[in-house]
Amino acid sequence: MDRVYVCNCFGVTEAQVKKHAEGGACTPRQIASECKAGTDCGSCVRRIQALLGRGACPRRELVDEGRPVLSEVSVSAAEVPVSATEVPVSASLDEAA
Repeated sequence: MDRVYVCNCFGVTEAQVKKHAEGGACTPRQIASECKAGTDCGSCVRRIQALLGRGACPRRELVDEGRPVLSEVSVSAAEVPVSATEVPVSASLDEAA
């Protein structure tokens, strides 16, 4: 089986993120506390959010009942920024003014 890495900084795979989510983690911060994903460069946080879905945090009962807690979202690498340097500095400065 191919490994799809979500966090290259810490070598965290999509399967590992899904495993933590199935265990009840429902925010990128909770995923980070489990496996450090998203705590170094931060470029994987949006991918983690996509894997977790945009709905309300799933309740623990869903996990206990064996019901799915992950959304079926597929995000291509082209949709996720590689780093914060892809955002033009002038754009963020213009918005702040």
